[in-house]
Amino acid sequence: MRASLRPLVGLLGLVMVSTPLAAPAQAAPAEPTAREPAARAPATTPRLPDGLAPTPPMGFNNWNSTGCAIDEKMIRDTADLFVSTGLKDAGYEYVNVDDCWAAESRDANGRLTHHPVRFPSGIKALADYVHSKGLKFGIYTSAGTLTCARTMPGALDHEEIDARTFADWGVDYLKYDNCNNQGRPALERYTKMRDALRATGRPIVYSLCEWGQNKPWEWGKDVGHLWRTTGDINDSWQSALTLFKANAPLDRYAGPGHWNDPDMLEVGNGGMTDTEYRSHFSLWAMMAAPLLIGTDLRKATPATLRILANREVIAVDQDPLGVQARVVRGEGGHWVLAKPLRGGDLAVALFNETDQTATVSTTAAELGLPRGAGHVIRDLWEGRESHTTGRISASLPAHATAVYRVRAGADWWQAPPAATLGLELPPDAEGIPGNIVPAGRTVTATTSVRNDGRLPLFAARLELAAPAGWTARALDPARAALLPPGRTLTTRWRVRAPGDAPPGSAARLDAALGYRALGQGAVRRTSGDTLTVPAPVPAGVSDLGDLAWAWASNGYGPVERDMSNGGPRGGDGRALTVNGVRYDKGLGTHAPVQLVYFLDGRCTGLTTDVGIDDERDPREPEQGTATAQIWADGVKRADSGLLTWRDPAVSLSAELRGARYLRLVGTIGPDTHRYDRIDWAAPRLTCAPRT
Repeated sequence: MRASLRPLVGLLGLVMVSTPLAAPAQAAPAEPTAREPAARAPATTPRLPDGLAPTPPMGFNNWNSTGCAIDEKMIRDTADLFVSTGLKDAGYEYVNVDDCWAAESRDANGRLTHHPVRFPSGIKALADYVHSKGLKFGIYTSAGTLTCARTMPGALDHEEIDARTFADWGVDYLKYDNCNNQGRPALERYTKMRDALRATGRPIVYSLCEWGQNKPWEWGKDVGHLWRTTGDINDSWQSALTLFKANAPLDRYAGPGHWNDPDMLEVGNGGMTDTEYRSHFSLWAMMAAPLLIGTDLRKATPATLRILANREVIAVDQDPLGVQARVVRGEGGHWVLAKPLRGGDLAVALFNETDQTATVSTTAAELGLPRGAGHVIRDLWEGRESHTTGRISASLPAHATAVYRVRAGADWWQAPPAATLGLELPPDAEGIPGNIVPAGRTVTATTSVRNDGRLPLFAARLELAAPAGWTARALDPARAALLPPGRTLTTRWRVRAPGDAPPGSAARLDAALGYRALGQGAVRRTSGDTLTVPAPVPAGVSDLGDLAWAWASNGYGPVERDMSNGGPRGGDGRALTVNGVRYDKGLGTHAPVQLVYFLDGRCTGLTTDVGIDDERDPREPEQGTATAQIWADGVKRADSGLLTWRDPAVSLSAELRGARYLRLVGTIGPDTHRYDRIDWAAPRLTCAPRT
């Protein structure tokens, strides 16, 4: 800003700020003082060499994308791609191979050896290739008699010879799994491998893949460099969310050289949206989690690479201070996380867990920042800066996360005022997304802007652009010549879908904010939502599985028609079967699930059998509990009660007269969400003709 403007800035700051400026506060201590020391187990020897994993490890592991379908070519290709795509320069350094790399039996000397088909050149040659690219090489085994895939020997009672073998090959990272452990205590097994690795003299990062079964966060600091706090991740939003919630409260146990690990990244594997993948990556970075890419980089899209290579978000994860973010607030699915950074900055994440667009906000007071001072906030996904007196806010689509780097400084006036652009579409009924707009119907959308800066917004204007054939008419003023700090401009819009809009079609509704800031010129912000035109249900008796839903949210993979919910890909289920009874027709879902149908007040009732599908892993007999419910608009009409996989199907009948929307809801039981596959078998919907 020109020097001649500074007196004007100061005057406006004094006049326009609605609250008095507080005296400068002392900077918060670099390390939160409230953290308790982590519980430690007795160590038989000193810990692994100091200096390893000072920041969370970054790299690649093939398991999430390939399982056992792995070979040396993929590992070599990945090393090449780390270099050519810039991922190496972004900080990724470990190229790790997971299960199934070894022959089925040890050699004559008792050593593990490479699989002759998958890795014909041998593991040392592969490690040498990775090292030639300026990268590091990681390998896998299990603290049991066999690995988890049961294709190769585990390291139980072979720790010394296996550790020497790994060191001889030039291994830099060991993932040590937990399968087939013969019931031996975890601390004993993992400590023995620690000692064996240390005895080799080679610096090897040691990852304890113990699944959080024995609270390794309480003893892992004296044994390894990172420890799994959770079960395995899968490529679904519910899995990522569940692991986040399990790992986030453990912040006091993490620090340089010892990290909580909520498992590898699924970014790019196809089971989530790009918005969800950005949240997955953002939350892992805030939690100072290891960032191990789990997708096949040979198939990665530009969008996937943009997420994985966001250096500003990576810098939050890799911050040398080594503090895992604390949860400031998480009520109602609106999360605020704060992570102190070296140098006094603070990383802040605003996360919308819910299925609806929402504004998530926090304040300097809530974050423990000096109140009233000017703060510069940088949006790490949008790459732009603004200034605020303390309020940080974002209008977030479902499952979205915004990440900011916040710093206090006398140069706050060099950034425009923070202005949150909001777009809200009120739901037609409880649980019904507001972006469902039947053909020929009208909804009221609301746009808003709040000035969170210390200086006014000039010539503020709100716009709403409807797609071709749709109309959007302002019901309130959409302009303000001057919007002072702390003030909000709100405009309601009447949005109408064309009467001939094709059922099932989608249209984009775009909101925009324009304003001028002192010394900054014109500023523009945009937001938007996708409007969906639901298909009306037909007259007569229909199998619900044959009809088009208006909206769906499923726990794992897509909702399936006439088959169980199998995995992350469509069409990968089996026959619908509950407690041995097979059904030809129905819906295969996975809790938590919501399915919405547009009834238009024409239907009278729904009958269906509900139960937990038989598709499950028999080795986990206690997993698979859920509840199935039927809702008409905002009223629950039927409830199965808690279902377990041992129960026969329960018959539900729901009265639907006059309801505009039908909503099928499945909630997880008291255990985890694993195998919570709810079948809605033989679902019969009865409706009258359209008038």
